[in-house]
Amino acid sequence: MAHFRLACSLIIAAFTVLGSTYAIRGIQAGVDTQSGRRPFRQEFSVFKNSGPAFDLYILALQKLQSQDQNNPLSYFGIAGIHGVPFRAWDAVSGDNYAGYCPHASTLFPTWHRPYVALYEQIVWNYAQQIARTFPWSQRSQYIDAARTLRIPYWDWSITPTMPPEVNQPMISINGPNGTLDVVNPLYNYTFHPQPSDTEFPPNVGSSRGTPVSSYHSTVRYPDAAGQSQPDRANLQLKANGPALHDLTYQLITQQSQYGPFSNIGYSDERGGHYNSIENMHNGIHMLVGNGGHMSNIPYSSFDPIFWLHHVNVDRLFALWQAVYPNSTVTPQANAAGTYTDERGVTEDINTPLSPFHSDDSGHLWTSATAWTTRTFGYTYPEIMDWGMNSSQLSSTVKATLNALYNPSGSISQRSIALHASSNLQLLPNAMDIQWFANIRVQLSSMNSPFFVHLFLGDAPADPTDWSFAPNLVASHSVVDTSLLNAGSSGISTKLYGQIPLNRALLAAGNSVLAPANIVPFLTDQLSWRLQNTDDTSLDVGEVPSLNIHVVGQEVKQRVAEDQFPEYGQTQVYKLITAGKAGGLKEDEDPD
Repeated sequence: MAHFRLACSLIIAAFTVLGSTYAIRGIQAGVDTQSGRRPFRQEFSVFKNSGPAFDLYILALQKLQSQDQNNPLSYFGIAGIHGVPFRAWDAVSGDNYAGYCPHASTLFPTWHRPYVALYEQIVWNYAQQIARTFPWSQRSQYIDAARTLRIPYWDWSITPTMPPEVNQPMISINGPNGTLDVVNPLYNYTFHPQPSDTEFPPNVGSSRGTPVSSYHSTVRYPDAAGQSQPDRANLQLKANGPALHDLTYQLITQQSQYGPFSNIGYSDERGGHYNSIENMHNGIHMLVGNGGHMSNIPYSSFDPIFWLHHVNVDRLFALWQAVYPNSTVTPQANAAGTYTDERGVTEDINTPLSPFHSDDSGHLWTSATAWTTRTFGYTYPEIMDWGMNSSQLSSTVKATLNALYNPSGSISQRSIALHASSNLQLLPNAMDIQWFANIRVQLSSMNSPFFVHLFLGDAPADPTDWSFAPNLVASHSVVDTSLLNAGSSGISTKLYGQIPLNRALLAAGNSVLAPANIVPFLTDQLSWRLQNTDDTSLDVGEVPSLNIHVVGQEVKQRVAEDQFPEYGQTQVYKLITAGKAGGLKEDEDPD
């Protein structure tokens, strides 16, 4: 216990010394400074079998979550940077009714890098202390594991359902006193005490008519009684898994420009490519939370699964960086605003990533200084960037991405058509044409989150069946926009998203995806419904800015394992959506 008290006192002292700020430096232990070799952040399914490292991770999370919520480096304090309670952290003040996190912003990927590094740094600090409390016979093993400890990620593009361990109230680990079942810090976070209405305003976020602020613990897809329903959340995650898989591959392989890759608010020169890393990220928030904390952005970071999710978002960003080493942050007007920045402010590579300090003298991280994972002392299993130049790394990562997401990418459409329909469903990224549904809404269209569900054929009569219906193509998520309006008013901003259609088209028996076949099929079969996060239907007329249209794109498949497909220009097929409520009309501009 003395070690724990010492660790806490040192952390608090570092934060309260007059004129000092808390430095987020990343973890340098375990880094080979000569070669650049760094410990991996591992996928959760691998990490959970790591023995001492996993034990320390669980015990450190427990310790972090137990800290006084007034401590800015407690779990509550760190989670509260993202959204509520809308107050200054580490002496970085602001005036807007929002959290620090930039959404619909060019800073979206880079801001989360020091944020996750802060969380990792605090977890690591606790792990060092805990390792020294193990018996002598195990202590050296646990000290070694603590030194190279990095937090894990959940790769939802490969395994869309949540790891089983995050939905268990208790978890078994080896502790200093032997094997024991402990309260699982990955299951939820229990507030202690319940935040006041000033900290968690009742008008910010709701679930089935209940303010999210009223829940005593974080919940996922809550029922009417406020109890988590992880099985239902997993059903809709599984239903959207194929789309997430295909979106991941298609985004990284064809979007070489940082702007449209980075966020849903980028509007210049999208060229029909409405997907972004933030678009996919939003889907996980909504599908996991569906009325709970994860789907209400100002509260999402209090759910422990937030961190598994955002480590994976950082991983996808790092993979993209490795593939396109010459691309960098694009200046863009902030579409949403934050605690420190009003809407409409142009942000660029040197904009401060508030409130994260890189030293104890008050310097803030920027996208330029936080650009590489090397700076923070970690990497991912697919990115072993030591001993090779940027061109070699790009080729290596391309081959890895092909193996993960498109192992049959060299197969032509004609040869695929010879396979049985059951196999067709497995090769959507290997076709000579890709089909997408592009979805656009205005930022201020709604004051609560909602889904846009796409179907082939009619939607089920019961809205509670929509998110995992057999004929569901996929679901697009529109996050809570009520607080993505910090500062200046009167700014009209479009938010973009995309759903891939190939998999559903192949499953429906369309072995040839040429426009002559697909345009009449989708004109007859494609439909959509809007749904609130309380599972009730939302009339399309309540979102007048909704614009859905279908695009096709020719693809020349790769000829080598370390190459990507070559993508042609997208073509809009207005006939498919003309005359459907919320669909692009024949005389309307898609952008």
